[in-house]
Amino acid sequence: MVSADDFKSVSLDDRTFFKNHYAKYPQTHSDNTFTNMVCWNHFAHYRYAVISGSVILSSTIDGMTRFRPPIGPRNPDLLQALIRFAYREGDEEPVVLIDPDTKSQIQGLCPKLDIIPDRNHFEYVYRAQDLAELPGGNFLNIRRQINRFRKKCAYSVEPITAENRDEVKHFLIKWCEWKGCEGERVLAHEKDAIFYAIDHFPELGLSSLMIRVDKNIGAISLFEQLNADTALVHFEKGLPDCEGIYKAINTETASVLVPNFTYINRESDLGIDGLREAKMRYHPHHMVEVYHIKKAA
Repeated sequence: MVSADDFKSVSLDDRTFFKNHYAKYPQTHSDNTFTNMVCWNHFAHYRYAVISGSVILSSTIDGMTRFRPPIGPRNPDLLQALIRFAYREGDEEPVVLIDPDTKSQIQGLCPKLDIIPDRNHFEYVYRAQDLAELPGGNFLNIRRQINRFRKKCAYSVEPITAENRDEVKHFLIKWCEWKGCEGERVLAHEKDAIFYAIDHFPELGLSSLMIRVDKNIGAISLFEQLNADTALVHFEKGLPDCEGIYKAINTETASVLVPNFTYINRESDLGIDGLREAKMRYHPHHMVEVYHIKKAA
């Protein structure tokens, strides 16, 4: 029911297909989004198959291939067929990004499988109004830092456009020099992903924001609708020239999104301690929990 011949590479030409399919089957995790796949395709080599009205995604990183559960109408036979196929073709974690409902289905179909939480890929979802207004004592320190930023730095906010796109690329080069992208593998790939997003901004249908400090770009964010009530922030980058600028771009982005969205997904922490602490500091409303199948040793 599932074979290697069913899969083909994800490309920019597939945007309309995924847009239409995800309108029927909305996503909650950023990794399955079309923007994520095409921007990170150079690293994760995404492929997809369409079987019985469902989409099955795979990614291959460093020669290790992993599959996602079918996205489409509930189909126990297809789910079982995918698991068998993934066990043959995948690595030690053959099926990943399993949502809680699908986890329950798999446990009913295959009770002996070892399905474990993938905390590093849980995604943080916040109330948009909380990020925009930073209310109450929980956000006191963040409000103080933003107030210091506003007093210290003369800044303005504007979208990314065709006219300033080259300036944004220059900003990203400076950001990479500061972060040492070339010496850090994941950051180097992230640089390529962001540049792809900027180069294909109109085709991807992304929205954006930038903060200028003294007329120079100090921070940017790229975001889009994830589902009916949730926006997704794909990229958020800033330079250290003015303290508090990351918190400022976070709040400014939320202020743009709050009229249209109840929640903002700010993706996972990838198990990075400092990043996990920073994301928890904003008090997520809930997490997008995911699990993976672990092959028996």
